[in-house]
Amino acid sequence: MSEFELICFQMIAGAGEARTNFIAALEEAKSGNFQNIDTLMKKGDDAYIQGHHAHASLIQEEAKGNKTELSLLLMHAEDQLMNTETFRFLVMELIDSYRGGNAYES
Repeated sequence: MSEFELICFQMIAGAGEARTNFIAALEEAKSGNFQNIDTLMKKGDDAYIQGHHAHASLIQEEAKGNKTELSLLLMHAEDQLMNTETFRFLVMELIDSYRGGNAYES
């Protein structure tokens, strides 16, 4: 596996792990169990950041003049990161509604 492919898979894995934690936080809120939500959201944020750091490494390389290969794998990885960011926002809004207006603090 090339370094480029590894970075793409790191992006996908970070987004997937983040989404898993965001879903778990939402399930907790739906059940009325709010004590673990902040921990799950933090775990999700940390995983997302790992994926984002991998993506940033590609951007830094391109800024140095090392062009990034445009591939379906990269498009998929970027799509996963973008969708996870949007998903996080929606989960926060839903958790807020389950809490009765006391929003998750990011």
